[in-house]
Amino acid sequence: MFDGKSILAIIPARGGSKGVPRKNIREVGGKPLIAWTIEEAKKAKYIDRLILSSEDDEIIAVAKGWGCEVPFIRPAELARDDTPGIEPVLHAIEALPEMYDYAVLLQPTSPLRTAADIDGCVAHCIQRGAPACVSVTEPEHNPYWMFTIGEAGRLKPFAATEPLVPRRQDLPTVYVLNGAVYVARREWLKEKRSFIAEETLAYVMDQKRSLDIDSEHDLAVCACLISLFSTVGEQS
Repeated sequence: MFDGKSILAIIPARGGSKGVPRKNIREVGGKPLIAWTIEEAKKAKYIDRLILSSEDDEIIAVAKGWGCEVPFIRPAELARDDTPGIEPVLHAIEALPEMYDYAVLLQPTSPLRTAADIDGCVAHCIQRGAPACVSVTEPEHNPYWMFTIGEAGRLKPFAATEPLVPRRQDLPTVYVLNGAVYVARREWLKEKRSFIAEETLAYVMDQKRSLDIDSEHDLAVCACLISLFSTVGEQS
């Protein structure tokens, strides 16, 4: 709870991942991928209840083994490849008889996000009186130095106007969603059916904690980062 507001955290984890089969329970850094999110969410001071939304028996068993509550089994029709990511969240808040003021979405594909990141995003949202707040980070590559390929194979600046900004330090600062933390007021979320709207605040996270697992390469990078953080004492 924060400032008198009750907070429900939801971890969505379906079994049908295509890019990295069974990625939610793949071992990384000595534990299943989903365990990293469960552990940090359980450490978060402002989370009143943490639940899993999944249709997969094995994922459910793993999550329970790491101390995550599973109050229902997600309907199969909400676990398809083309199911919008917001649907399992909306289903979860409607499936529970208890009413929570805020919902927090924690994707298991962001294993490096910490309890402090979760609490920080929640606090930022509620303290500012915003209906929603999502985590972002600066991208590795600035879109002002990106191009499309036009007629006859010629480069065309994607975002910048001519002439191109020659120095990195002169580029506008831009941000990208990192998928780590999504917070929204329950009733607002039900109305908007999205965490992203004109009223949504940004919560800036460091790039090193913003890895989003979407490939085998990402898993390998994640394992290396976890090993590095453990060595230098920066990440539990």
